[in-house]
Amino acid sequence: MSVKILNQFEPDKMKEIKDVYHSVGWFKHTDEIISKIFLRSDIVSLAVFEGRIVGVGRALTDGVFNATIYDVVVHQDYQRRGIASQIMRDLLEQLKDVSCILLVSTSGNEAFYRKHGMKNLKTGMARYLNPTLTEEYLE
Repeated sequence: MSVKILNQFEPDKMKEIKDVYHSVGWFKHTDEIISKIFLRSDIVSLAVFEGRIVGVGRALTDGVFNATIYDVVVHQDYQRRGIASQIMRDLLEQLKDVSCILLVSTSGNEAFYRKHGMKNLKTGMARYLNPTLTEEYLE
């Protein structure tokens, strides 16, 4: 599958980006929220197939010591085709000189991230405002 990766948020492609999120049940991702999170992201990876955005990924970083990868998501209709791996490789390449790269996996996708060199943290901590997420992700 020939996928092109773009490294810039394109507001005119908002509907396609929102379709990616909504296809996997992430309905809180409105136009306003998508615009806000992508404009505040330092690193962007958009997977394009036949002119349509079918996958996204983004990261925040200080460019030296720390980075965090967020939202590696592929449209439901395009999953299991290696697109998420292409996004991860692109994000990791853009972050290759950063000392520590963090991410929080959605439940059930930990093995995917391990294939890309990610490992469990011994001292990782988090706080969620949403009680459902607290129950799912925190000890």
